[in-house]
Amino acid sequence: MIPQGHLPVVPPEQVEAEKVLFPEVNDLMGRLHFSTSDGRIWLDDQRMLLVHAKALGMLRRDMIELLGLDVARGFMTRMGYYAGVADAQLARKVRPKTSIRDMFVVGPQMHCLEGIGISEAVRIECDVERGIHYGEFIWTSPVEDEEHIRHFSIGTEPACWMQIGYASGFSSEFMGRQVLYREVECQSMGHSVCRIIGKLVEEWGPEAAEDLRYMMPETLQMGVPPNVVRPACGVGQPGAEQIPTDMPVGMSPSFNSVMHLVRRVAPTQATVLFLGESGVGKEVFSRTLHRLSSRADKPFVAVNCAAIPEQLIESELFGVERGAYTGALQSRLGRFERADGGTLFLDEIGTLSASAQGKLLRALQEGEIERLGDSQTRKVDVRVIAATNVDLRDEVKAGRFREDLFFRLNVFPVRITPLRERREDIPLLMTHFLSKFNARHGRRLTGFTQRAVDAMLSYNWPGNIREMENVIERGVILAPEGGAIDAPHLFTSGERFTEQRFTINKDGKLVAMDPSVFVTELTQDREVERVSRRVSNLLLDDHDDCDKVSLDEIETLLLKRAIERAQGNVAAAARLLGITRPQMVYRLKSRGIINEGE
Repeated sequence: MIPQGHLPVVPPEQVEAEKVLFPEVNDLMGRLHFSTSDGRIWLDDQRMLLVHAKALGMLRRDMIELLGLDVARGFMTRMGYYAGVADAQLARKVRPKTSIRDMFVVGPQMHCLEGIGISEAVRIECDVERGIHYGEFIWTSPVEDEEHIRHFSIGTEPACWMQIGYASGFSSEFMGRQVLYREVECQSMGHSVCRIIGKLVEEWGPEAAEDLRYMMPETLQMGVPPNVVRPACGVGQPGAEQIPTDMPVGMSPSFNSVMHLVRRVAPTQATVLFLGESGVGKEVFSRTLHRLSSRADKPFVAVNCAAIPEQLIESELFGVERGAYTGALQSRLGRFERADGGTLFLDEIGTLSASAQGKLLRALQEGEIERLGDSQTRKVDVRVIAATNVDLRDEVKAGRFREDLFFRLNVFPVRITPLRERREDIPLLMTHFLSKFNARHGRRLTGFTQRAVDAMLSYNWPGNIREMENVIERGVILAPEGGAIDAPHLFTSGERFTEQRFTINKDGKLVAMDPSVFVTELTQDREVERVSRRVSNLLLDDHDDCDKVSLDEIETLLLKRAIERAQGNVAAAARLLGITRPQMVYRLKSRGIINEGE
């Protein structure tokens, strides 16, 4: 149980007076569809499932009894977390033009519509741009407590695990930063209601680690041999000096699957082959594997095979004896000898020459190497981890890669999925890189604007995590000190948004939006800022610039933006501006925005 003296809990007698009112839920209910023709239930574009509460309760009981309390809590918390992430994505679509608060309370309202229980807000402070989040909610009729109490007696620990995961996942996705909710009162502990409090994870301090581990099953807290010094997990910590830059960050199912494989193979001596697109973090996972192994106190030596000229690759890997070639003035250790006792990471293994492949195969088979220009063999104790972004089976068929070497490397393959297939990790990565680059560049940026969060989640990330790291570093440099990173600070190098977003058409059907609409919003931001600045100068009586703005210029900009927001629908654009369609058409034609014949 969390000590209540450490948390700013509102007294029960004040709750009713301070209760936050929610908007109507008709817009959310309209997104729910039952399709009897194919047996599917849809919530917007997400497939849903009706489950008996008693069946969920029985599953929960069995997990607790068979797997233990901690494991069961982890499963249920992560289930809720993923559901919260999905609903946060829906919130941005269903209420894009409302206030941040009305958009945020989609989560509590979906909590009710999905049958989890009633959620009432006591206090909400949510400012995405300034990086502020504080939420306090009261839950009544929670399904988890009802089922928990059905099978277990009143206890001393809160039991709304799935709901806590949901609140944390929803808020993290919404904020673009890691948010942690904790339960301070629970009906399964004998309280009349359940009460939760949520803050940015770094604001909780060290006490957050215990709760956070249930949302991240494959953190480095698990499976570490007792003789290995374990680095602290850096997710959500405020200072980059506390965050190792080569730590994997994520909690998506794909991320957890990779971490599970890494954790399983780390204590062995097996050769590991990491597969995946460029930039997915193959070296990061390799370093993690090394840390989790019994070789953690020995060297980790990384080699990018593609970055070394073909004529030098053998001497780099296996070393060189003095006089082996012109300019070899002294003997030099190769990477194998430098990694003796530890781990050798061979990146871009598919680019090795045929000669280097043959020598590498011998080193793997015999555990010995021979320096260039030497006749003496040397024993080495090296664990090899290889990585490639090409299909080695195709390379073998094409005759560019030795088949026997492929089978020697392919002992334990681990495929890392691209970032576009694990979007649940994006908010965590945003928090991680923002903290890292704030510290590196001496900045004090508060977070991301809602538009920046939308852009990060909409972008397809062809360069994966490496590209995201570069984009956020760019944003940290360009954003104003003490402010938030906006989309124009991030995407300044011609990035193309190929990910489709969806909306509801006039017939109530889900249709794809034109991605150019979102790109246009980003590219025209400078025009908006320029005109807004002139209007501000005019209102402030700044004569240096106020003579450069006109009513026609302001109205033209408003008309263009309304048409863009309405995706070319003149009637919808007119409604946005509060005028009739004929008035809208007249203004558009008079300013040349549409042709006379349209």
